[in-house]
Amino acid sequence: TDYNAVIKIESDSAFTGYGETEGRGLITDIFVDGLATDTLANADEAVIVLDQTPFYAESGGQSGDAGFLMTDAGKFEVIDTQKFGAAIGHRGKLVDGVLTVGDSVEAKVNAERRQAIALNHSATHLLHEALRIVLGDHVQQKGSLVRAEGLRFDFSHLEAVKPEELRTVEALVNEQIRRNHDVSTELMDIESAKAKGAMALFGEKYDEQVRVLSMGDFSIELCGGTHANRTGDIGMLKITSEGGIA
Repeated sequence: TDYNAVIKIESDSAFTGYGETEGRGLITDIFVDGLATDTLANADEAVIVLDQTPFYAESGGQSGDAGFLMTDAGKFEVIDTQKFGAAIGHRGKLVDGVLTVGDSVEAKVNAERRQAIALNHSATHLLHEALRIVLGDHVQQKGSLVRAEGLRFDFSHLEAVKPEELRTVEALVNEQIRRNHDVSTELMDIESAKAKGAMALFGEKYDEQVRVLSMGDFSIELCGGTHANRTGDIGMLKITSEGGIA
């Protein structure tokens, strides 16, 4: 990585997207080819930073949101959302008009795509707990990729998972989906979260206040991502493949 080419942004962005997929925000920064500019007038690829946004920036394995930023004077298509320090950057392309630093924009997330990602993210939590029940408490999450099209879940284990074990895991997850557990979140300090039994990922850095995500009494984990309202929203989980990556 050429770290000199990494965009360095001093501003902060507030994420407003846990309860909504639309909102308004002020443009604080615009970058084209890594260089700051005040105005975006050509059909250039760019990164636009807002002071607040409903767009989720890629983190914790969850893909960044896509959608549009719009004013009366311009329209910007967001193809990905990334974190730049404490700032949230919207990567994409100007499709019409002009956008300028200081503009108030309407931010509109692709809600259908976001919902598909959220359902798959919730499924990873159920899958994690089911694997621990079937294979043993030594199983730990080592990574994940959560997209609208599906999910990949990485975990530690001593051997390849047997086909009958996979079927048991899949059946256990789908049983929890059918039970239609409420998916709830609470903000609390890290020690209170651990006392409640929330699983924290080894190596992850957590703020003083953390989001504790519970799915009934089946799964309790620390997570900053977006999720289903109830497990039944997931519909079903189908495991299509399993393999070693070590």
